[in-house]
Amino acid sequence: MKNTMENKVAFVTGGAQGIGKAIVTAFCRTGAEVVFCDIAEKEGKQLCDELKDYKCTFVKADVSDKRELTNAITAILDQKGDMDIIINNAGVSRFGSILDMPVSEFDKVLNTNLRPAFITAGLLAKRRSASRLKKNYGRIVNVASTRYLMSEPDSEAYAASKGGIVSLTHALAISLSKYNITVNCISPGWIDTGHYGILRPVDHEQHPSNRVGVPEDIAGMCLFLCQPENNFINGQNIVIDGGMTKKMIYKE
Repeated sequence: MKNTMENKVAFVTGGAQGIGKAIVTAFCRTGAEVVFCDIAEKEGKQLCDELKDYKCTFVKADVSDKRELTNAITAILDQKGDMDIIINNAGVSRFGSILDMPVSEFDKVLNTNLRPAFITAGLLAKRRSASRLKKNYGRIVNVASTRYLMSEPDSEAYAASKGGIVSLTHALAISLSKYNITVNCISPGWIDTGHYGILRPVDHEQHPSNRVGVPEDIAGMCLFLCQPENNFINGQNIVIDGGMTKKMIYKE
């Protein structure tokens, strides 16, 4: 496997920090032309500066705003004529008692975590449908969470959004097959995005892999799924959690 994304145009949401930053960096370093969006303008511009030797563009956009997200995608499609890869990574969490959380907060989580995956896929599909050229390559990767199958109290909005991503992924895989676009999702477990040095031994020991995850663990799978030869992986949810969700825990 060459592990190269040369001549590929990739769009990443929530790419300025954390897992998104690792994804943007990985695709840039393997030759892709990457456009990423985020609401964190300072961090987005800083990442572009760090990747100045690569093809990297930052667009400030709030994915929960349909107009802003649509404008960002449309601008790329109009400029490039098409798009090869979409990584729907942007997400927020809102934890609170169901007794107190307003519906508006629940909607905000779904509008940020779930709805953009539908919007971006739809825009790409419409462009492919209108094009006279038959493209043989297309990849969409959605970032879900192991919380799609396990929860703690007061996490209804986040769990619903991530469970929705898993279901939306396999539905899109069927609908977009006519455009040669595979659609998969990744469910990360515990991924530390900035405090690795202060984690306790017990934090790592919860994982059969004996460590907490890092953003590069997720970025690596994104690259794998987007390799041209990996078109037989489709409609799948891939759990990357160091084995944590497979470990039985008994309380004495």
